[in-house]
Amino acid sequence: MKSSTTALTEAIYYILLALQEPLHGYGIMQKTSAMSRGRLTLSAGTLYGAISNLLEKGWIIPCGESSDSDGRRKMYQITPLGQEVLTAEYERLTELVENGKAIINRE
Repeated sequence: MKSSTTALTEAIYYILLALQEPLHGYGIMQKTSAMSRGRLTLSAGTLYGAISNLLEKGWIIPCGESSDSDGRRKMYQITPLGQEVLTAEYERLTELVENGKAIINRE
């Protein structure tokens, strides 16, 4: 079943990738930056807008609070529907790359 018929933004794609394990907002910001080698730096406004959108779509859910110093950081994790959307986007991106290689590397 196809869960998403439109391409994900780069930020949404990386947020869903980051949430393969429960993380709080700051952890998501750090992980997305690390995965993109610093190319994608999410501002707090962008991140929390995206989180709100992802919660509404049912692609992520809150999963408790962090056990760090103040314990008030909300934690999030990807849902099965979010995983399905992420997998569909991965497959779409893979197809793009394979088609690009076939054309660009043609002798």
